[in-house]
Amino acid sequence: MPAYGKTAANKVKKAMHERKKGALKSGRSGKKVTSRKQAIAIGLSEARKQGAKVPEKAAAKKSVRKSAARKSTRKRAARK
Repeated sequence: MPAYGKTAANKVKKAMHERKKGALKSGRSGKKVTSRKQAIAIGLSEARKQGAKVPEKAAAKKSVRKSAARKSTRKRAARK
């Protein structure tokens, strides 16, 4: 089962073409995007906003793991 949907792939593809043309600009600052990785991130972000099938951001996964670890340590402490 693929991790990314067709819509996400199309958004990333579009962002990469815009970057190559020099038309892709970043959010607030409006600076021209030259980084390939940044172009991919922008494409995935647009796909997320549209509701496409895209995995969670790594930072979001990490925070979920941390909160789960805290809960398990609290449970252990409560048992003792």
